[in-house]
Amino acid sequence: MSVTSFSYTAEGWGEGEVWYEGNRLVWHELPRPTEGPLRGTRARGRARLTPTHKGGVNRPPPSRSTVPAKRARVGNRTAPKVDRLVHRLQAYFAGESVSFADVELDTDGWTSFQLDVVRTLRRIPYGEVVSYADLARLAGHPRAQRAVGTFCARNRFPLVVPCHRVVSSDGLGSYGSLGVEYKKRLLALERVTL
Repeated sequence: MSVTSFSYTAEGWGEGEVWYEGNRLVWHELPRPTEGPLRGTRARGRARLTPTHKGGVNRPPPSRSTVPAKRARVGNRTAPKVDRLVHRLQAYFAGESVSFADVELDTDGWTSFQLDVVRTLRRIPYGEVVSYADLARLAGHPRAQRAVGTFCARNRFPLVVPCHRVVSSDGLGSYGSLGVEYKKRLLALERVTL
């Protein structure tokens, strides 16, 4: 089965992309502004650190140059799950409380630890945050806060697996190539103040 890439626009945030293989989300690229310091950049540095799509090897997101991906516009009648996800992403960026709990993820080749962290992260409610240590404890790995932090840094499903809701014990923590300001903006959208 081939991967299909769908672009979407989130007003005030920029353009993002989602990649699907069948009914499973393979990758989500958060919107980047079309103007300003993040204009036109993609998180390729983060992409090299991201959990594997297949076979246990880290790799960048699917792209026109590395994967035979079909490109499609949202609204394609053959992709109703993608349409629903994109509409929810746009609603999220418009400030609505949105759940992504039903989005099927491609987690082939992931370890039981990674799956525990994903399940736990997906249960963190909109507008709430936990520390890396709390996340490790809630996932059943109480001494693995550094590994949890590494997992969050490599998350290829932002918002769907809401790593932005994980903070350090002394502040926000980091947010990959998008930076702390993007994380602050996401948390402010959810009315979280630290």
